[in-house]
Amino acid sequence: MNTLRLPSPDGAVAPYTLSGAPADTSPLPPARSRVAYAAAHVVADPAAPNAPGAPARLDWEATLAFRHHLWDQGLGVADAMDTAQRGMGLDWEATAELIRRSGAEAAARGAALACGVGTDQLDSSHVDLESVITAYGEQLDVVQGAGATPVLMASRALAAVAQGPEDYAKAYGRLLRRAERPVVLHWLGTAFDPALAGYWGFADPAEAIEPVAALIAEHADAVEGIKVSLLDAALEVRLRRLLPEGVRLYTGDDFNYPDLVLGDEQGHSHALLGIFAAIGPAAARALAALDEGDTGRYRALMDPTVPLARHLFAAPTFYYKTGITFLAWLNGHQKGFHMVGGLHSARDLPHLAQALRLADAAGVLSDPDLAAARMRALLQVSGVDQ
Repeated sequence: MNTLRLPSPDGAVAPYTLSGAPADTSPLPPARSRVAYAAAHVVADPAAPNAPGAPARLDWEATLAFRHHLWDQGLGVADAMDTAQRGMGLDWEATAELIRRSGAEAAARGAALACGVGTDQLDSSHVDLESVITAYGEQLDVVQGAGATPVLMASRALAAVAQGPEDYAKAYGRLLRRAERPVVLHWLGTAFDPALAGYWGFADPAEAIEPVAALIAEHADAVEGIKVSLLDAALEVRLRRLLPEGVRLYTGDDFNYPDLVLGDEQGHSHALLGIFAAIGPAAARALAALDEGDTGRYRALMDPTVPLARHLFAAPTFYYKTGITFLAWLNGHQKGFHMVGGLHSARDLPHLAQALRLADAAGVLSDPDLAAARMRALLQVSGVDQ
């Protein structure tokens, strides 16, 4: 039996025995009733410099292998997104290489790939609306060249320079007219990035719902969908009901995704979620159950993952990437628990211990023996006697 002495937030250390039930990770075809992307993390090279502020150095073999793991589960991969540490350690040079490499891997197996288009190559000393549009355009060309679906990410630079809704309409209008294939828009709330306050030109996200829907309606032929990460299910549903026919709402709500993907009599959300990188096999099997109309099995598989998701994405939410990487390490997808920019230090040991407990309860540990061995080593090197 795998029993560990795990710390808690109150400083106490108590025994915990893993259930021992491994997750089923056998390959699955893509779901039929929902489109689902997992936002994948990047694997840092543990032997290379990856200090805060240093250029990112990746373990390319492990990074690309993780994408194949998600594709094997029937999930699409959303790459070069926030989960890949855009704006938090992953510089544009490494991001562009990631997009090209993932594009080649996706093309070779005919797999679904969407990649983030941002403005993070900009020199912050001189930014105006035109430079923001130009930067978006440069990244759009890279993503389109890789054969991926572009995701026009929310831009810190645009949030900083836009004077009101008309500047957002101008920027997005020009980009949508330039796009060679339908794109996914991206609405990220301040829980994920405080620098995006006032996005779309409104202090209150509720006031932006109708203008965003109108922008999409104006360019409906160029918009495949919109990813919404506001952590507000009611606002997401409100926007979803205003979208033109054929435009998908991709939930990025890592708190309320089971209900939003299940939907109601008026529609449902599709998925583009960071948590799916951590719970891929369970999420894929839940979606397969939904294809068969078995909502009971869907709930039985998906609902136990919610406490884990809410824990990983707890405030400060933008550090959720640490928990995603931690679980990838426990599940054997990378050699070490390291992140570019040194971000593996962003969550403390009690947080990681609780992540292990909740992952075990959710049934998303693919090899409990390996997970226990790795967690034991981390605990010991951290000074928690076993």
